[in-house]
Amino acid sequence: MSGRGRTVASKAGITDHRPGVFARDATAATKRPARFVAKKTRAVIAVLTLLSSPAIAGPPYITDDPEPVDYQRWEFYAFSQGGRANGETSGVAPSCDCNYGILPDVQLHIQPGAAFRRASGASPAWGPGDTELGLKYRFVEQDKTNATPSIAFYPLLEAPTGDPTRGLGAGRTRALLPFWGQKDFGDWSTFGGGGYWINPGPGAKNNWFVGWVLQRKLTEQLAVGLELFHQTPTEIRGFQMTGFNVGAIYDLSEHFHLLASAGKGLQHARETNAFSWYVGLQITGVE
Repeated sequence: MSGRGRTVASKAGITDHRPGVFARDATAATKRPARFVAKKTRAVIAVLTLLSSPAIAGPPYITDDPEPVDYQRWEFYAFSQGGRANGETSGVAPSCDCNYGILPDVQLHIQPGAAFRRASGASPAWGPGDTELGLKYRFVEQDKTNATPSIAFYPLLEAPTGDPTRGLGAGRTRALLPFWGQKDFGDWSTFGGGGYWINPGPGAKNNWFVGWVLQRKLTEQLAVGLELFHQTPTEIRGFQMTGFNVGAIYDLSEHFHLLASAGKGLQHARETNAFSWYVGLQITGVE
């Protein structure tokens, strides 16, 4: 199964989600000093880049893992994800994280969705957001009899399909080049890694993301986890960010799973991540 929101069984060792730049509208920008607008815009950019980190991430976490969807199988996530910084709220709802096993150990990924933002002093905006495309290749599979972990390379491309003038897209193509690893120990599972964001555009800055998750199966249906992550500044004169999430996965049945997480920043929280969330429904095992 995909690492993007594994079931309780798979996290126990059984093999079985975004817009970019928040551009200000012209009316709001003319009512505020340029320095104030630039500061808040950089803060929202940071939140949205974080939310699109592996990603753009392994639901319900930002950090991903190396496990691909099984060969010739589909999995889907219907979800909402967002964050709040400097009094502004942004994210995606609804969105679909769609994955397919095109080859053994190789997963194709596409994630279209609707983006939203609610900025102080401006009308709420909602509409098509940027589209995420990716290809996960697991080149090492963990061995349960020794210390060998699973390792995968999972490049992602953020296509600028959202409207940046309404704050619903980055207005430019971005890419993430990460490696992810995982090792399972009975009811415990630990996974993480990181990668390099290619983030072009005026005032933008390429950056690094790293994250790690420790998760434990509590019952046959429920697993809970703790995530820590860090990202270097996404903008010139921007803030680096460190944060955490607490997440849970609950198996409703063999094919339907609820996922949720919530967290905040531990560093420059008001400017980068005062609060963030993920809520989704995962459908697995679709042929």
